[in-house]
Amino acid sequence: MSQPISTDAEAGLSVDDDWNAIFVDGEWRSVADRDRIAVKNPATGEQLTEVPAGTAEDVDDAYEAAMEAQADWAAETPGTRGGVVRRVAGLLEDHEAEIREIMAVEGGSPKSKQDIEFGGTVGLLHDVSSYPLRAGGEHNESNIPGKENMVLRQPAGVVGVITPWNVPMKLSFRVVAPAIALGNSVVLKPAEDTPIAGGLLLAKLFEMAGLPDGVLNVVTGDGETAGDRTAAHPGSDVVAFTGSTNAGRKVAKNAVEHFALPALELGGNNPHVVLDDADLDQAVDAGVFGSFWNQGQVCISINRHLVHESIADEYAERLAERASELEIGDPTDDDVVIGPIINESQVERMMGYVERSVEQGADVLTGGERDGLFVEPTVLTNMTNDMAAACNEHFGPIVPVIPFSDDDEAVELANGTDYGLAGSVHSADRGHARDVADRIDVGMMHVNDQPIHVEPHMPFGGMKGSGTGRYNGQWIIDELTEVKWTSVQREPRTYPF
Repeated sequence: MSQPISTDAEAGLSVDDDWNAIFVDGEWRSVADRDRIAVKNPATGEQLTEVPAGTAEDVDDAYEAAMEAQADWAAETPGTRGGVVRRVAGLLEDHEAEIREIMAVEGGSPKSKQDIEFGGTVGLLHDVSSYPLRAGGEHNESNIPGKENMVLRQPAGVVGVITPWNVPMKLSFRVVAPAIALGNSVVLKPAEDTPIAGGLLLAKLFEMAGLPDGVLNVVTGDGETAGDRTAAHPGSDVVAFTGSTNAGRKVAKNAVEHFALPALELGGNNPHVVLDDADLDQAVDAGVFGSFWNQGQVCISINRHLVHESIADEYAERLAERASELEIGDPTDDDVVIGPIINESQVERMMGYVERSVEQGADVLTGGERDGLFVEPTVLTNMTNDMAAACNEHFGPIVPVIPFSDDDEAVELANGTDYGLAGSVHSADRGHARDVADRIDVGMMHVNDQPIHVEPHMPFGGMKGSGTGRYNGQWIIDELTEVKWTSVQREPRTYPF
């Protein structure tokens, strides 16, 4: 049933191509009667293209195609399914320059962000291509004479995927690729701000790699229409969502109404704890990267810098000096570190947190201003854990520095949030750092590093209000497959009556 493979390096993936369509059952549908969503370059305000505002009916069509295609795709050999994912990785590398341009002009991604998102996606796909041969079952003994017990692992079925705008390509691939490799079919609803990198690009790449019609379907649209229908569709067996905690609650409620498994990676309020015996050079280096990569627009960025009171002033001053030196501008310039925030509503929200924190008594050590969608790297001192820029996930280039007196207070501050996604602890004594790290309630903790760190074979996810389930490796295999127990009675069994 496999379609002919196309790996034509001349095939277009340019940002200037016609992206004004949804992808359903192997067809690019222009759906001329649909409303449109403008896709703009956040650095210049230029409109790049328009995409259809998908309707509930479009989502229904996508699920119908996915349900029709799934069983035949699951019946393909592991080599066939893994091979498609491997070819997509190769196509990414063939079209690196074009894809980087999409990331820059659609998502406002500076080169440093492109490097990590692009490289991380390629590495992820190579790892995922091995999943079909890693999703094994078990053979167990039985207490019943002559009985054989087998535990089989089967595809979950149809996976609904709703992804965000901040790291759109990788966050879409990290669930779409495993789902496909494991024999599922997919309906993907990308974010409105990044429908190309987060959705339509994946459709083109998988189409070029020879994926059969209907296995991957992409419907662009807004969250309240296409997104809600994707989460609530009775054809879903798993609904994977990455986004805010408030939106995640709604997605989870919709999913469980029809007994779909909600796989949720939600918000974070991640602490960077600098103990009194930390190497300040290393702690500041980590703090700069962990706060300002992708303008702080990442769920695992540092949201709060918790620093021992004996070194808090020096730490803040050194961080502010480094922050003031970061170049701000158009992300197509390789020297730029701080690109634009994705849209006006995000800027207003984060600047509101800064303004309210200042009203609450905080001081701006550096930054604090905006120019259109460009926000200066900002360091705030005289902060407490309950001020606006600290108790909320600010999702911007903002550094609240909060002092603490001892390890117990550091742990109390770190855990003083509804979130539990990621964190980091610095100490020259690794045992000391580990003792503190083990007491902080997060799903991912990094000692003498910072929390923007992902490896494709390690579990990614959080606890508390940061979501449920884990991505990557065996953990995402568990999320996207069902376990089936089959027993075989190989000799007559004696029953009590």
